[in-house]
This record gives sequence, C-alpha cells and structure tokens, in this order.
Amino acid sequence: MEWRNTNDRYGSLSVGLHWLMLLQLVAVYACIDLREFFPKGSDLREGLKVWHFMLGLSVFLLVWIRLVVHMTGPVPNIVPAPPAWQSALGKLVHVALYGLMIALPVLGWLILGAEGKVTPFFGLQLPALVAEDKNLAEWLKEIHETGGTIGYFVIGLHALAALFHHYVQRDNTLSRMLLTRP
Repeated sequence: MEWRNTNDRYGSLSVGLHWLMLLQLVAVYACIDLREFFPKGSDLREGLKVWHFMLGLSVFLLVWIRLVVHMTGPVPNIVPAPPAWQSALGKLVHVALYGLMIALPVLGWLILGAEGKVTPFFGLQLPALVAEDKNLAEWLKEIHETGGTIGYFVIGLHALAALFHHYVQRDNTLSRMLLTRP
C-alpha cells in the first residue's frame, strides 16, 4: 500500500490517521463517561478528566495534520459512484466531524481557562485562552457537552453509512479506508 492517496484508495498515511483518530475519540469519550463511576474528587475521576483534556487536545492537533494530508492528495473515487445526494450528505457529515474535532477541544480549553484551571498537555501547562469567568465557563460547558452528544450521533451516522455502502450498496467506500482490501 502506498503512503499517499491515489484515485483508487486512501494511502497508508490517511488510513493510519483515520483509525488513530477513531481510537483517540473512543478514548476521549470513554474517559469523560467512565469518570461518572467514581466519586467526585477521587484520584481516578480526576485522572480520567485530565486524560480527557489531553486526548482531546491531541485530536485537535491531529485533525490539522489530517486536513493537510486530505488537501494535498486526491480523494479516491467511490465505485460505483453514489447518487449526488449521497455524496452531498457524505460531505456534510465529514464537515460536521471535522468541525467537532476542531471546536470541541477549543471549547474544552476555553472552559478550563474560564474556570481558572490550568490546561494540562502531557507534562505541559498550556496558557489560558480567556480570563477566569465562571458564567462563561458554564455557558461554554453547555455548548461543549451538547457538541459531544452531537458527536456521538455524527460518528454513529458516519459508521453506519460506511457499513451501508459496504453491505447494501456494495461499493468501495469502506474498503478505500482499510489497510488491506477484503
């Protein structure tokens, strides 16, 4: 498999970034959801929150790399070509995914600053993006949580669409993003 995209399939760089980001997103969601099983203030709960922050910021960094890779190579053709409405809907879902992968980490970073907390990033402390403001923090937290909930649905829609294309439409949508062809 080539490392760059071709007109027939995604290259190993795009494929690797796609699946790495999926794993990161699973970990980000798992950290924030699993923390609910532990008492407030416990070390494990606080640790899961810190990992949520750090992994979320990692998603933010990787999404930019992914966008550069995407813009510098061809997008493999879907064979047979889907109807125009499916292509448009697919593009809309991808824009939503990229928007969430950019906006949610930034919102999280803003929340920490507005709460007057440091933003941890693998041994670093990132500067606050805003001054401490508890009201702003609460408002941003609502937006962040709503975006996270929307993320579940958009990611699910993306996965279901890939499976629909693979098993119902029997096109190469999914196989273009696999390391090996089935």
